[in-house]
Amino acid sequence: MDDLARALTEILDGRWGDVRAALRTHEDLERFAPPSEPLTQEEYRAHTTAQLMTLTREKFAPDGLTKGMGGTGNFGASVTAFEMLGHTDLSLLVKAGVQFGLFGGAIANLGTQRHHTAYLPGMLDGTILGCFAMTETGHGSNVQHLETTATHDPSTDELVINSPTPGAQKNYIGNAARDGRMAAVFAQLVTADGEGHGVHCVLVPIRDSSGRPVDGVTIGDCGAKGGLPGVDNGTLEFDQVRVPRWNLLGRYGDIDARGSYTSPIDSSSRRFFTMLGTLVRGRVSVAGGAGAATRSALTLATRYALHRRQFAAPVGDEELTLMSYRAHQRKLLPAIAKSYALMLAQNELVEMMHEVAGHEGDAPEESQRELEARAAGIKAVATRHATDTIQMCREACGGAGYMAENRLTTLKEDTDVFTTFEGDNTVLLQLVAKGLLTEFQETFEDNSPLAMIAFASRFTASSILEKTPAAGLIARLKSRAPSEDTDEGELHRGRQLSLFVDREKHLLEGVALRLAKAAKAEPADTFRIFNNAQDHLLAAAEAHVDRVLLEALGSACEECEDGPAKALLDQVTDLFALSTIERHRGWYLEHGRLTPSGSKAVIRSVGVLCKDLAPHARTLVDAFAIPDAWLGAPGLLEPLPSTAAPSA
Repeated sequence: MDDLARALTEILDGRWGDVRAALRTHEDLERFAPPSEPLTQEEYRAHTTAQLMTLTREKFAPDGLTKGMGGTGNFGASVTAFEMLGHTDLSLLVKAGVQFGLFGGAIANLGTQRHHTAYLPGMLDGTILGCFAMTETGHGSNVQHLETTATHDPSTDELVINSPTPGAQKNYIGNAARDGRMAAVFAQLVTADGEGHGVHCVLVPIRDSSGRPVDGVTIGDCGAKGGLPGVDNGTLEFDQVRVPRWNLLGRYGDIDARGSYTSPIDSSSRRFFTMLGTLVRGRVSVAGGAGAATRSALTLATRYALHRRQFAAPVGDEELTLMSYRAHQRKLLPAIAKSYALMLAQNELVEMMHEVAGHEGDAPEESQRELEARAAGIKAVATRHATDTIQMCREACGGAGYMAENRLTTLKEDTDVFTTFEGDNTVLLQLVAKGLLTEFQETFEDNSPLAMIAFASRFTASSILEKTPAAGLIARLKSRAPSEDTDEGELHRGRQLSLFVDREKHLLEGVALRLAKAAKAEPADTFRIFNNAQDHLLAAAEAHVDRVLLEALGSACEECEDGPAKALLDQVTDLFALSTIERHRGWYLEHGRLTPSGSKAVIRSVGVLCKDLAPHARTLVDAFAIPDAWLGAPGLLEPLPSTAAPSA
């Protein structure tokens, strides 16, 4: 790695760069690498479980717990380490995420001290392998209406866990089919008087010490999937399974020995969203893992493009590298630029999560809601970028990219589900739009479309944009932005950011006015009003995340000292900004933000930037600093033997 790549690595690594460096220089890099030989499903599951157990000897899982829970409270370090696993075997990443992030996170964030004392040590050392049993066959994203019940029986002071319908079967549950001994089960909590108190989480043993299902628990195996073969996804059904009352993770709602329910949060809806909000770390981690996998694919495809030759130029005998072709540059370089933006935005998100987690559940509501919305948006965009970019990288490597040994097909398969789990991306983008419309402050007790529609009538987007972390950057750069539709104008950072902000502001105000107008015409049909505006809401959310990414890159450029690294990062930022504007140039033309000549200038500038950055492509991907032991793919990384050009 050259000095310029090292300088970029330091910028990209962020606050927890020491964690990244420690993993890159780990004494046993192969420990986390994907299997070198094909394995059967059972062999792969056993291999992944063995890898998981080696992780219990590392410090990063305890980093995710507070000191009072036996950890260090270095939450950012824990999430950063998890992100780095995205460069290794993604089955291990997901298996570790289930154990330490979801199962362990449920105990840590929803439980009380006695749960922490009883279960967290076993969660950390792997003596208690767990599951996170939320999703049901009949209900995935609609968690509030899960059908599984947990009913208190005062005669025995137990909770009775039951799956009343086929739709209540817990589905796609990681660790369930083979390894899990206990499940964090989300169910409708019902007291003896028949009153329901909404969804709560209960710890339910699912296997005994010999590995057999406990009485009343039926465990199924989801079998082969489209990826992640080392993760034992399964199904769970409960037939009147009894557990002690204290297995209820009762931080936000508990039952006493008399069967009386109490909660520190009066509103059932607010209580539900508070409980789910404490689990946001999983969403942050999935975004990071997807970003890491994407950077691996881009590194493989770029290094291949720099040594693979195809066709000779008319004036020479030597065949040209793939990277010499503008079409290839336009495939890879804008995707690299977006990955830079996502990595820097992910660093900001992890810092935000670290600060909120440090309040141990008592963070200001505004901070918590902003974190949830930001995590939802970054996760949706990062996982979509992974799906699109890894496929592009596969195609960019031709037949070599289709060979299993070169990893791209595996990366594609393993990350495909990332757009679905930890929140479906379409649902998450709607969450982002709602957060924007409520300025991250409004508390809608019923979480209904009607509440959002009512707010729309008094909404202005300007106040939201003024509250962003990079508001000062926006103000400085916009004030210096030229207004002319020229090449120079489109390459000016202030002009670029002005176009991003303008698109977001226009879409937000537009959807607010649309909702308000529809509400006046059809005040009783709130579902139809909201449903008809979904496309508009999604567009506003995507525009918001685009602006967040440009802010992250722009802030990094502003903070970087003058020199080669800053100059190169400025070009990467220009490429991200202009390629994004190019992708949405239809909107900018329709709304008069670009003239036809300005639109053509954007297209031309993207091509020039790709040409100028192509000689630095190896430096740009080397800055991701991914060990070759994790990349694998010798057929892509190793230059082909040189061959003489055929004679005329």
